[in-house]
Amino acid sequence: MIVVMSTGSGEKEIKEVVKRLEQAGFKGHLSTGVERTVIGVVGAAPGLSDLRETLVLLPGVDDVVPISKPYKLSSREFQPVNTVVNVNGVRIGGGQLVVMAGPCAVETEEQAMSTAHAVKAAGASILRGGAYKPSTSPYQFRGLGEEGLKLLAMARQETGLPLITEVLSPGDVDLVSQYSDILQIGTRNMQNFVLLDEVGKSNKPVLLKRGLSATIQEWLLAVEYVLSQGNRQVILCERGIRTFETHTRNTMDISAIPAIHSLSHLPVIADPSHGTGRQDLVTPMSLASVAAGADGLMIEVHPTPHLALKDGAQSLDFEQFSELMNRIAPVAAAVGRNIAGRES
Repeated sequence: MIVVMSTGSGEKEIKEVVKRLEQAGFKGHLSTGVERTVIGVVGAAPGLSDLRETLVLLPGVDDVVPISKPYKLSSREFQPVNTVVNVNGVRIGGGQLVVMAGPCAVETEEQAMSTAHAVKAAGASILRGGAYKPSTSPYQFRGLGEEGLKLLAMARQETGLPLITEVLSPGDVDLVSQYSDILQIGTRNMQNFVLLDEVGKSNKPVLLKRGLSATIQEWLLAVEYVLSQGNRQVILCERGIRTFETHTRNTMDISAIPAIHSLSHLPVIADPSHGTGRQDLVTPMSLASVAAGADGLMIEVHPTPHLALKDGAQSLDFEQFSELMNRIAPVAAAVGRNIAGRES
């Protein structure tokens, strides 16, 4: 449920509500709007209905409203206004289209640097790259580890692009946070609840990819783990789900983009590279995602995709990525957006 504070209620009244919640075994999460504050009540303690009757009587409380969705903090019932995640001046969810681009996996210094410069020149505003790779097979390339993080950090320093990279285990959160501006949770870890709790305790923005076979409700419940630990800087990423279809790597669920926007206040981006697994489908699915209202795109780019150690079949080369950026610009304009960081 949510506690709606009266217009003009002050810090004293809010603190008293939070105190009562904690005494009853619940947590109170504040959402401060222009006119009033809403307090989300989260927890599994008994006596919620009795607590509601008590809270209504407290000074400064306007109403106590049950939330019908099983996910609480990510729902629009809790926060009607869109969340905007600010990453070093790049605003995700703020009405612009944010493009994250770079190699699936960092391989060499030359590859990392050339790709970072190329995607920036084409108009990307965030650099993506993998240092730790959760490969399906243990015999596939699994990344350079901390050495890869150092190369990505060098590329960020040269280009000024904020960096997003994946973290695989709770024990690596502190290390990856030293290098990355956004912590990515991949599809295989969407329900790694210990990891979700750990990134929820960090002060870094988190991008949570949809699980391989996750429903939208399961995806939003996973994000509750991050939000409930106090981290409100969360971005969702639709990257395709597993179906019976074998022509594409995954089935890209474009409908998830407007669905998330209707259910949640969190920004949602699309990853057509993993969503299709096919280089020739990345551009059309990018265009469709932008038209559907995505807040951003995540695109894999490599100087020589046919030589890539990881996911070359779905990576664009520099020329293809530049062409993609040119093609999405008019689509973004048609839905009232411009590409963040790109000169028109």
